[in-house]
Amino acid sequence: MIVFIFFVTIWYASLFSQTFFQHRYAAHGAFTMSKGWERFFFILAYITQGSSYMSPRTYAIMHRLHHAYTDTDKDPHSPSFSPNVFAMMWRTRRYYQDIFHGRIEVESRFTKNVPEWASFDRFANGRFSRHLWVAIYVVFFLLFAHSAWLYLLLPVIIIMGAFHGAVINWFAHKYGYINFKLKNTSMNLFFVDVLMLGESYHNNHHKYPSSANFGKRWFEIDPVYPVIWFLDRIHVIRIARQEIVSPAAG
Repeated sequence: MIVFIFFVTIWYASLFSQTFFQHRYAAHGAFTMSKGWERFFFILAYITQGSSYMSPRTYAIMHRLHHAYTDTDKDPHSPSFSPNVFAMMWRTRRYYQDIFHGRIEVESRFTKNVPEWASFDRFANGRFSRHLWVAIYVVFFLLFAHSAWLYLLLPVIIIMGAFHGAVINWFAHKYGYINFKLKNTSMNLFFVDVLMLGESYHNNHHKYPSSANFGKRWFEIDPVYPVIWFLDRIHVIRIARQEIVSPAAG
């Protein structure tokens, strides 16, 4: 039970950081925040994502490329150009590493206003940091995993961020329903998205990429939007005034 609670906690903590900070803030600028709060969320993302921490700058650039080149050979993570989900994950990793290490030239339009903390990202993406987190996870499992099948959760925890991305970028471009007819294969994967904290409303997101609320129909509950709304109310962040809708009215 302890291991399962640990897994669920990391699932949601890591996913929240990714959708709130790297995705909605860094990639799309759905809201703004001060430099101090930005550094706070850098650190929070690192703590919650651990060995699968993703540089907000690199994530933002890669995700902007996804929106600009959806379903083409320039899309960093399109299922149309990978035979299976694992091949797509590996292709995404190569793109991430190439962008992070400056091995590919990126147009300035994809780097505008991305959050940067170069020294922190070098540490957080370094081998020492990643190996340290893996060691922590392994020790935890050795102490508390009393059934062999629980160890199947360990590799998912180690690559949690990539796993979350694969769920959406593979399945939400293959299965689901459509609210908006777009020139791409994006779909909404779930009718009520508690599992992916609103990320599976992918068709909605491709229609309105800078929206703070990914849910667009009355039953499409985006669990992260009330948090965003609250943080705006207490002046931690600022979202566009036209975006601010009471969560109860969502």
